[in-house]
Amino acid sequence: MLHGRPVWGEVADGLVHVLDDSPITGRARRTSDRVPLNGVDLLPPVIPPVFYAVGFNYRSHLAHFGTQAPERPEIGYRANNALTGHGSPIIRPAGVEGRFEAEGEVVAVIGRTLRRASRQEAQDSIFGWTIGNDVSAREWQHADRTFWRSKNSDTFKPMGPWIETGVDPLAQTTTVRIDGDVKAKFATGDMIFDPFDYIVETTKYITLHPGDVLWMGADSTVQLEPGNTVDIEISGIGALSNPVLEEGFRS
Repeated sequence: MLHGRPVWGEVADGLVHVLDDSPITGRARRTSDRVPLNGVDLLPPVIPPVFYAVGFNYRSHLAHFGTQAPERPEIGYRANNALTGHGSPIIRPAGVEGRFEAEGEVVAVIGRTLRRASRQEAQDSIFGWTIGNDVSAREWQHADRTFWRSKNSDTFKPMGPWIETGVDPLAQTTTVRIDGDVKAKFATGDMIFDPFDYIVETTKYITLHPGDVLWMGADSTVQLEPGNTVDIEISGIGALSNPVLEEGFRS
């Protein structure tokens, strides 16, 4: 966000170079405008045509929930209304009790149209990588027939701070901090199925489009409380930071 309006930008050397189009299109060019990175508000780096999400993709997470390992990569969906950007608050709704948790996830951003992709085509399709915080209200998750509010309430899916195009996410480390204290740390690439497995399987049935995102699951969960600040850092990409507020709170 710049001067009250959303714009695309390319981050380099502490500056945001304003672009005339989405970089995912391949047509974006720098304009003459540039501003310090600390002078802009960061929105989610992409609003996806379709928001895909992976569940139970790390063995430690399976053990936490007492769930069997999946036999094949099967995708799920989340809602765009839940997206929020770096620095924006996560709002815990009134009525949430019990476990209110964060999960740090690497996110693949699709850069081209794909159907029946080979593994090489899946690898070549990635525009870049960003970070997601999969916030969940667990009692709602178990009480409702679907995840409609437990995972899709407004602000439950922080994503950002930007898209990194020059990193191998499977060689990185994910660290989750609450108020600066490390609460979880794991090898990002220690997945049951990697992003390209999911893309190959998904595109047997569903066409992926530029700007679609694929959240890749987490190794562990971390409890959140109003007043906390939660940071999800993935080496080579950056750090996504969000304060946690109670619904109705006014600073």
